[in-house]
Amino acid sequence: MKTFTSRALCTASLVGAVMVAGTGFASAHVSVNAPGATQGGYDVLTFRVPTESETAGTTGLTVQLPGLRSARTEPLPGWQSVVTKDPTSNLATEVTWTADPGVQVGPGQFSEFRISAGPLPESGTVEFPTSQTYSDGTVVNWDQQAGADGTEPEHPAPVLSLSPSTGEAHGTVTATPESTATAAESPAESDSTARWLGGAGLVLGAIALALSIGNTVRRRP
Repeated sequence: MKTFTSRALCTASLVGAVMVAGTGFASAHVSVNAPGATQGGYDVLTFRVPTESETAGTTGLTVQLPGLRSARTEPLPGWQSVVTKDPTSNLATEVTWTADPGVQVGPGQFSEFRISAGPLPESGTVEFPTSQTYSDGTVVNWDQQAGADGTEPEHPAPVLSLSPSTGEAHGTVTATPESTATAAESPAESDSTARWLGGAGLVLGAIALALSIGNTVRRRP
């Protein structure tokens, strides 16, 4: 029984190692992720950067942006970031991260670089061509597109899929004809209520005054 259990565990471990190795190989490219990102919307984009070199670490990253009105980087300890804007349109066209001296994403490691950006393009997908710089001076450009037959190139550009826009702007509420009519009638209704309450108060005051006078007359000898 013990021998059977040991063999089963060894087989499971081997299969798991093969699966992990396969997953690592498939995800060894620079990628971008933003679940729920929509066309024309704002979102946080996460660029996952693995170090593929066995002898050098990642020390720099430059991502090309599709002309965004807003692009803000998340602070990352040990890294400096710069957002470049087009001087004419003032749109963000590039973001660069540079490691401080002695800092790197070592062999066999990965790191994530995030930006809050938008509005995203009104398209189904958007590419972010990226340059990865290593400590030995090597630069790898992730800017290739998939082949016509769908085959993946050696250095594919990170691609983000965007969902169709819902048509609702962030932080705004679309007014309907019913709500507009209700809003227009509210002041009139409030004024009528105030007048009714005022008239009722005058009537009650008159009744109280009459009762007071009547009590005074009755008390006289």
